Formats: sequence, structure tokens, C-alpha cells
Amino acid sequence: MNVLVTGGGGFLGRAIVMRLLGRGYCVTVLGRRPQPELATLGVRVLLGDVAQENDVQRAVHGNQAVFHTAARVGSWGRAQEFENINVNGTQNVINACRAHAVTRLIYTSSPSVAHGEGDAEGIDESHPSPTSFDAHYPRTKAQAERMVLAANSQSLATVALRPHLMFGPGDTQLLPRAVALAAAGKLKLPGGAPKKVDCTFIDNAVDAHVLALDALSAQAACAGRAYFISQGEPMPQTELITRVLAAVGIRGPFRTVPPAIIRMAGAAAESWYMLRGIYDHEPPITRFVARQLTSAHWFDISAARRDLGYVPRVSFAEGLLRLAH
Repeated sequence: MNVLVTGGGGFLGRAIVMRLLGRGYCVTVLGRRPQPELATLGVRVLLGDVAQENDVQRAVHGNQAVFHTAARVGSWGRAQEFENINVNGTQNVINACRAHAVTRLIYTSSPSVAHGEGDAEGIDESHPSPTSFDAHYPRTKAQAERMVLAANSQSLATVALRPHLMFGPGDTQLLPRAVALAAAGKLKLPGGAPKKVDCTFIDNAVDAHVLALDALSAQAACAGRAYFISQGEPMPQTELITRVLAAVGIRGPFRTVPPAIIRMAGAAAESWYMLRGIYDHEPPITRFVARQLTSAHWFDISAARRDLGYVPRVSFAEGLLRLAH
């Protein structure tokens, strides 16, 4: 099978590529940076941007299935940057899939598309999206997810997966940032009553994507639907963070700050950066990050178990052991 992975050089995209190669598939990746390691493994590496229609058309041509993992991530930046990549880029992928008779499109979404104000405790996919968002990332990911699911048809089957807080070897986002803060003595955790959160070990996230590829067809139960993906092991956030950091050799205790102070700091930092017109560098904390730190966010994954056959094969404890090595 010929398969395209957009964002194939990223944390999740690369892990999906390696799994597909293990199945003997012919894999193409589209991204903005060279991937010499993947090229040596026989991957067809195309330099390009999902926001450029011609780049996407060229990459999709000749493939039967597409994993769309490319995204503009982060909790700060210019709205247009998020629109171009997350919204326009996704529309380009949909258009190219239709033009080149691709039959399966697996889109990597985010649980943040369903998490508004307050706690999200055990919610399932029937939970509505918020009417407003505190960052461009969840807003544009929610819009793109709706586009992908609306594109589901008899000729192009689509599905959206929402892996939550992915971690593991090769992480380029969450763990490096937490390690840098902890190493500098600047990591502060929320105090007060502990809020539960969940996460997803990278191998489990890949399992979910490959299971979706196998299950997806026009008649499949998963066609045109979104699914939360996680460990299914919610725990107090401070415990999760300290255990992950301990696995890479950084041990607490870490300072705690009242949640209200964290939320105030996020709003104040954003206001200062906006007044100064600073968008190329992320504030030390944002409203989005503050909310993630001060609220519960764990999700019901029973639908993914039922329709995709998803089972978190790697437990959180085993994931920590693999991260440590």
C-alpha cells in the first residue's frame, strides 16, 4: 500500500512512518525540513508546506491512504499562521484526496477541541465543542476536524483521532519544555486539590492511527467520527508530571502555586505580549497553558475501544521505563 504522512518528521508522524515501514508499505512524507534518516530507510521525502496546494497535490498523488498529522502547534502566535496550516492546509489535503481517489484519510486532531472552561472529567465524543477558545491552536484544530468529518463520503472515508498529551522517546514538544523549566528551577505546579489528567504513550497513539487505517471504510462504524485516545489511566496532574520528569532523571519536589495565580499570570503575560506586539516568541505562560495546568482533563475512550479495537498496550508505568532508556 502507498501511504502519505503529512508532518512525517514530527514526533507522532515519524513514529507512524516507522510502523508503516514495518508493515512493508511504501511511505511518502511531506514536510518543511529534510529527513535524511527517513530517506535512507526508503521513505520518499518531499519538501513542501501543507498550506501550499501544489505541494499537497504532488504529495497525495499515487497514494491510497493519507495520515494528516501536520499542524501548527503552540498556545501563542499570529492567527493567520494557525489558519494557513491547520485550516487551509487541511482543506488542501481533503481536496487532494478527492482529486487523486484516496479512499482513507486519518486526521490527527486534539482533545483541546472539546475542552472549554472548567474541568473535562470522563467526557466522551458527544460532548460539544466550546463556543469560544483561549488560543488559536484549539480553535483552528476544531474547525479542521469538522471539515475532515464533513468530508466523509462513499469515496473518501475519514476519521479524526484526538490523542491526549503524547509522551515518549523522541518527544519534541511537551517533555523538552518541562525539562528545560525544571532544570532552570522555574517549573511551578498547581497547588490545592489535585486535578486528574490523562496522557498517551507514543506507541499507543500510533496503534490508534494504524487501527483506524485498518478499520476505515465507507461502511465502517468509525467513518465520519472523532475519537479520544489516551492511556485510560487518569491520575493527579502533579503525580503525572513528577513521574515523567523522574523517568528522565529530574526529581522534585517542585514549587506549587495557587491555581488562581497561574490563571492570572497567563492572562497578564498574554496582555503584555499583545501590547508589545510580540508574536514570534511564546510568553512564559498563556491562558491556554494555565487552563491546562489548573483543570482536570481526561476522557472516555470506550468508543475507540469499541469501534477501532483500541487497547492501550503500553501502560503508563511501562511507558516511563521505555522513556528512561
